[in-house]
Amino acid sequence: MRAVAPAAASAFDPLIAETVLRGLTAPRKTLPPHLLYDPEGCRLFEAITTLPEYYVTRTELALLKRVGPELRAHVGRGASVVEYGAGSATKAALLLSALEAPAAYVPLDIAEGAVRASAREIRARFPGVAVHPQVCDFNGRIALPLLPAPLLGFFPGSTIGNLDTGAALDFLRAVRASLGQGARFLVGVDLPKSPDVLVPAYDDAAGVTAAFNMNLLHRLNREAAADFNLAGFAHQAVWNAAESRIEMHLRSLAAQTVSVAGESVRFEAGETIHTENSYKRAPEAFQAMAQETGWRSEAVWQDPEGLFSLHLLAA
Repeated sequence: MRAVAPAAASAFDPLIAETVLRGLTAPRKTLPPHLLYDPEGCRLFEAITTLPEYYVTRTELALLKRVGPELRAHVGRGASVVEYGAGSATKAALLLSALEAPAAYVPLDIAEGAVRASAREIRARFPGVAVHPQVCDFNGRIALPLLPAPLLGFFPGSTIGNLDTGAALDFLRAVRASLGQGARFLVGVDLPKSPDVLVPAYDDAAGVTAAFNMNLLHRLNREAAADFNLAGFAHQAVWNAAESRIEMHLRSLAAQTVSVAGESVRFEAGETIHTENSYKRAPEAFQAMAQETGWRSEAVWQDPEGLFSLHLLAA
């Protein structure tokens, strides 16, 4: 029996189909990671953040709580917070609670449901904070509303690790341009560590990360007019030491042909679709990237176990 999305859920998107065909007909099959985050993908990712193997979220939350007073002193009173890749409002709420009389909050993300939910929660918890949700690709050109200064960008969860070096540099430049001179940028950056810790964080025993990755094929069946047989693919997480990154792949279990928007795509047995990277960058490596893009490192904090870091950059 073919495990495909129900026909009633069909919502063909020609732009997604074009993106998918371009990625799957490249010499090495690769898809952009934002395709992982449809509503079901967002739900599964939130479940991932609570798993015992996934140290990132709990470590970053503990670090945010610890450094709150120092952060407040750096940022000053009445800040406007711009969150790139807003999902759960938990971290944004923790940051807003740490700041002195925050004035505004702008959640940005391509996933409309996540942005709206985050905006609702922040409005309920912080009635004195003006909330301006924006549904957009935060890697693209962003026109921010007129906001009270000082501005504080916020990019938690080591999401910057999903960008390769060139894309990360472009993103840091774009954020600096949109936030402007005098702004600050708080960025969560995961640290290099043993594969014994890293690989289980992206291939958990309960199979939630596998379901998150495999859900991409459900989405392609629904929105790119594809006919992936989910039983013919498996989730794979590997540590690429040379690139200092965890890679997520979907591995074809046999030679097969898949149709996408009427075009045939051939898979060899063992061939993969590369769906996401998560780079792990040492503090000095990330500081060098920030400096190259016009930011100045103002503070760096790490948890006691050396798992995760928070960087405060100044424009």
